[in-house]
Amino acid sequence: MSQSAPISDEQLPISQFTERAYLDYAMYVILDRALPHIADGLKPVQRRIVYAMSELGLNAAAKPKKSARTVGDVLGKFHPHGDSACYEALVLMAQPFSYRYPLIEGQGNFGSSDDPKSFAAMRYTESKLSAYANVLLGELGQGTTDWAPNFDGSLEEPVLLPAQVPNGLLNGASGIAVGMATDIPPHNLTEVMNACIHLLEKPKATDAEILAHIPAPDYPTGANIITPIADIQQIYRTGNGSVRQRAVYTVDGTDIIVTALPYQVSGSQILEAIAAQMNAKKLPMVADLRDESDHETPTRLVIVMKSNRMDSEELMRHLFATTDLERSYRVNLNTIGLQGRPQVQGLVPILKEWLSFREQTVKRRLTYRLEQVESRLHLLAGFLIAYLHIDEVIKIIRESDEPKAELMTRFGLSPRQADAILDLKLRHLAKLEEQKIRGEQDALAEERNHLTHLLGDNSALKKLMIKEFKAIQTQLGDARRCALVAVQAAQAIREQDLVPSEPLTVVLSEKGWIRAAKGLETQGQTLSYRTGDSFLSQAQGKTRDLVFFIDSTGRAYSIEAHELPSARGFGDPLTKFFKPPQGAFFRFMVMDSTQQAKWVLGSHGGYGFITATDNLVSKNRAGKTLITLADDTEPLPPLLMPTETKGVYIAVVSDEGRLLLFPLQDLPELPKGKGNKLIQMPKGAKITAWTLWQAEQTLKLTASTREWKLSPKDVTAFCGDRARRGAALPRGIRNVTQLSV
Repeated sequence: MSQSAPISDEQLPISQFTERAYLDYAMYVILDRALPHIADGLKPVQRRIVYAMSELGLNAAAKPKKSARTVGDVLGKFHPHGDSACYEALVLMAQPFSYRYPLIEGQGNFGSSDDPKSFAAMRYTESKLSAYANVLLGELGQGTTDWAPNFDGSLEEPVLLPAQVPNGLLNGASGIAVGMATDIPPHNLTEVMNACIHLLEKPKATDAEILAHIPAPDYPTGANIITPIADIQQIYRTGNGSVRQRAVYTVDGTDIIVTALPYQVSGSQILEAIAAQMNAKKLPMVADLRDESDHETPTRLVIVMKSNRMDSEELMRHLFATTDLERSYRVNLNTIGLQGRPQVQGLVPILKEWLSFREQTVKRRLTYRLEQVESRLHLLAGFLIAYLHIDEVIKIIRESDEPKAELMTRFGLSPRQADAILDLKLRHLAKLEEQKIRGEQDALAEERNHLTHLLGDNSALKKLMIKEFKAIQTQLGDARRCALVAVQAAQAIREQDLVPSEPLTVVLSEKGWIRAAKGLETQGQTLSYRTGDSFLSQAQGKTRDLVFFIDSTGRAYSIEAHELPSARGFGDPLTKFFKPPQGAFFRFMVMDSTQQAKWVLGSHGGYGFITATDNLVSKNRAGKTLITLADDTEPLPPLLMPTETKGVYIAVVSDEGRLLLFPLQDLPELPKGKGNKLIQMPKGAKITAWTLWQAEQTLKLTASTREWKLSPKDVTAFCGDRARRGAALPRGIRNVTQLSV
């Protein structure tokens, strides 16, 4: 039975074709573009750039060449993509503020920390490999890696570089693939190699022992790391989390000098952000800004305070909270593992997997060298035979038509040995060379025994790796740049804290116009008002206080006093600041400098409760519901409750001419609502006035133009339980509109 022909792309259903095409694209982006390999810590374009530069002879000791030459070689031989993207990848590996250990040494404009992408065109810049790049390339020609054909099959390129250090951790990486991303922070070489050495010496070491060598990432710009060590260790265990950095600064008189910025933060943008706050009058304590950065000191930002008596720490905490002087960095330890698949791992598993790669690389290097040694010993054995029979060898070469075959037959040589003898120059055919051959044989035999021992003894192999790690530490290791510090949390200065605390008087008119006058001497009744408007109420406090309003529907509103207009004019309508319900108007205004007072709230419908000042605060322009009202009722004036409530009564008068006093403690404390009944009234009746009364006080009742005073002894006749009907007032004083003491 014949097999059916494969289905072409044109014959596939569109759903299957798009699914397959998208999966192919996704895998390409993941494996060949966005994620670094755990072995050498490089993405394909980076690996090809570094390899192409090594092929051009651009090592650390060489003279640099134009970057355009390197980019041309990379594109033409290994990476047929855009030249601008390739050059940008080259520049990134040369920026000391982007890479902890730059792979490339650049000459010319390679950008700055203020603007990393301000680098010159590749026709202007020159570049070569740095000394650090040798730890990736040094073993390349020693049988340590696999090779694959380039894109057109004309050349071969290394699949991976034989890295002698875990470069992926040292320089970090970031990239966005399809459905996944990577964010690996840079680390300190000395610390990472110490951790590797510890793992080799103690393979069963705990995570805590290994992490003791690597306390945190080490970013190239040197800003402080303020994330707690316990949180960082949790990140290293899971492979996910975030690390927070804070700028380093010193204080010199009135100058705050910033000397180190978080990773990838621009100093010029920091100054712009601070200047914007100064222009918005949010930083009255700052007098000037200066950027004194230069080649010798790449970061030196000066913030000048108006006085050295000002709190520099409070100012910096504000700037940490409102600018990029403090910044958080995502950590996602996602790499392509040795099995060829992407994986998110903790720090210790990454080190173990890399050490496995390194061990295999060292074994391949030693095996390759052993093969070279044995091959050379084989040739030397042939040379020795030739020198011991030099005259006969010369005779065979001169007289034989097939000298190679005759040499092999006469002396038992291999084809390689015979070819090597025939290729010798006449000047080497001296009796003196026998000593050199035997000396080289002895040295190579000793090296062969050593290599065989290393390959056969895992303990000896690990000792060799440790020795090599320590040599790299000595050559390239450096001190940690980012200090780990415990700091106070950043906190923005509240706008009201920037306003001087001064006394003021706030005046509200009948039509809802508001204004504030400095000082406590202003009397609202003496101010002028718009035509048809008049004084309603006033409250006294300080510029940093909140002013609270209650409208006719029982909604509460609040605003900071310093935001109110000056009393030099008529002020502004409250509708400029708030958005009350249609038809509502503002009835009452109060202030509380302590923010700890309590208020007695009620409605004309005969209900009331106690609430704290905090419950009057509203951040919405539309306010919030505070007092629940029945139909055709309005709120009563808020009463400020005394600190001591024992012996305090609420006096309530209804429009049917009855007065009731009951203990204040009988009312509940609620955040909002209707409250409890104050006085028993027939349907349709309302409360006309109320106040707080204490023993030994005289109670004054005002009805129209008449005033009646009740002595403390007379008041007792009207005392009773809450929600009672109360006692009737004299006939001539029943229409009470005001109660006072």
